[in-house]
Amino acid sequence: MHQRIAHIALVVDNYDDAIGFYTQKLDFQLLEDTKLSDEKRWVMVAPQGAKECCLLLAKAADERQTTFVGNQTGGRVFLFLFTDDFWRDYEKLKSREIKFVRPPQESEYGTVAVFEDLYGNLWDLIEPNERNKGLING
Repeated sequence: MHQRIAHIALVVDNYDDAIGFYTQKLDFQLLEDTKLSDEKRWVMVAPQGAKECCLLLAKAADERQTTFVGNQTGGRVFLFLFTDDFWRDYEKLKSREIKFVRPPQESEYGTVAVFEDLYGNLWDLIEPNERNKGLING
């Protein structure tokens, strides 16, 4: 049996703002942007070279969903962006005014820092150490 997580829905308040942030600030690729109705689009973005999983940007459809924009996990780190060069990407994100809420540190699994996306969702930027290098390639 083979299973995989294909998409992770991320609740956003505006499709175009979210697309702009992920493609211009984080260098993600826009994989698809299909209009489904006057209010709904199928929008997928992913890091360069990602093969297994992508973000499905889902616009909040009502007041209840809107309350979860930026806080889908109750304030915990929500998503984990692996990189093959932590310092290159850390400096690039800082130069693009990405807000880091926890500074870089060495951990048992690699180099990591926590940043916020445009809504306040927390992300780990991680370069796995030698013991965990296989994690970056899946």
